[in-house]
Amino acid sequence: MGDAEGDREARGAVVVGLVCDPGLPAEMAERLADRLPRELSLAVGGAVEWRVCTRPDPLPLDEHGDIPLASTARRLRRREGWDLLVALTELPRRVGTRPLLASIDTGARAGLVSVPAAGWPLSFRRVRQTVIHLVGRLYGGTCGGPPGRTEGRRRPAPPPSSARRFTSPDPESMDESLELVGTRGKVRLLTGMVRANRPWRLLPSLSSAIAAAVATSSFGVFYNSIWQMADTLHPARTALLNVFAVVALAAWLIAYNGLWEEPDGERLRREVMLYNASTICTVGVGVLCMYALLFTVTLAEALVVIDASFMESVLGHPTGVKEYLLIVWMASSMGTVAGALGSTFESEAAVRAAAYSKRERERRELFEEERSDEEHGEEAEQEGSGGQAS
Repeated sequence: MGDAEGDREARGAVVVGLVCDPGLPAEMAERLADRLPRELSLAVGGAVEWRVCTRPDPLPLDEHGDIPLASTARRLRRREGWDLLVALTELPRRVGTRPLLASIDTGARAGLVSVPAAGWPLSFRRVRQTVIHLVGRLYGGTCGGPPGRTEGRRRPAPPPSSARRFTSPDPESMDESLELVGTRGKVRLLTGMVRANRPWRLLPSLSSAIAAAVATSSFGVFYNSIWQMADTLHPARTALLNVFAVVALAAWLIAYNGLWEEPDGERLRREVMLYNASTICTVGVGVLCMYALLFTVTLAEALVVIDASFMESVLGHPTGVKEYLLIVWMASSMGTVAGALGSTFESEAAVRAAAYSKRERERRELFEEERSDEEHGEEAEQEGSGGQAS
């Protein structure tokens, strides 16, 4: 054991701690832990031994709704024995209207990556490149460097894209941020927020809507009057019915479960708009996934139940795949409308997964509880010391 430690010290080991929010950031951190040591040796410095540790732990929020990176980093680095810390959060971060991909605090030897700002797709590649860049900045000697040798250090890896630029709000501490610029950056942030919400996971919580939709779409398969309507209607009108069904179901789910946020005195209007946009997109994608499942089930049902020769006699003309698809399209849209009439999310977990605002509110409440507990603990200690003195 002693020889191994001596060899590691001679090589100059650097331990990087990855602290991550549960969910998508935690999944990315697990994947990064296996790949980072080799990639850091290639991109940052090969004369040291790179070690990466992960810690899934919800990052706390302060009273302003931001992550206190410096205090969190100093506390965890001291407790875990890490040289550098990089935090991965699911929360979107912005300066004004400009999304932030990452921030760095060289004094605390810590960096913070906002996973939603990596966008969707290619989010993991962008997060990996960003983490390597932050570690390179922290290891490059801007704050005295971590323990170990200084030779073998390379220039910090470049930022992952030219669409991002640096800001230096505090030149003395050399803190920096990576921003996303332009409309493309805002769209990337929004798609990343939807990806972090993982909308396809809403499907199990839409079982009541799916049951009602399947029952109604089966009605459309079994009754030939629906066949005639589907064959007669112009495809544009059928498409309009399809859009109405999806929008109606998504709107009902958002309204019934209280996912729509209203701006108040403590929250900026643009922040609420961003959260509402991500909720609309998340629920919308979830409903589209439900519709795709419903369409597939109804198509299988139609192919089994509807005889081609009987359909020809009802419609009065030769039929083929087109007629089957039109009937299923009409029946699925009818089923989706029926699902919207009485559907709800069946678990609070699904509501939290679909809305950033609810998860952020939970974090703020947790912060307030922890701060209250600390204050009560300090008061109890003061009372105890006062009693001993008397």
